[in-house]
Amino acid sequence: MRQTQAPLFLERQSYRRRRLADAARMLPVLGTMLILLPLLWAPQSTPGTDTAQGGLYIFLVWGGLIAAAFLMARRLGAGIEPPDDPQGGDREGG
Repeated sequence: MRQTQAPLFLERQSYRRRRLADAARMLPVLGTMLILLPLLWAPQSTPGTDTAQGGLYIFLVWGGLIAAAFLMARRLGAGIEPPDDPQGGDREGG
């Protein structure tokens, strides 16, 4: 006979935290793809590449990745609570 298991219930906060951690792990992959994207651009009317447009794009992607990582780190770090002191004493006063 098969025993039916209760459906797995994940608390909403922990579920969102895990998905945000997954997104943070995928951020370097996304960044790599976005930074390599200018290699696929065809040059406009000149035979050379347009370095000004490509440089601006790379700079904006770089800044966007920094901002995204900062926001994700703040959201992920907000849920971490400091561990309780097992001895219950105050270390500052001596």
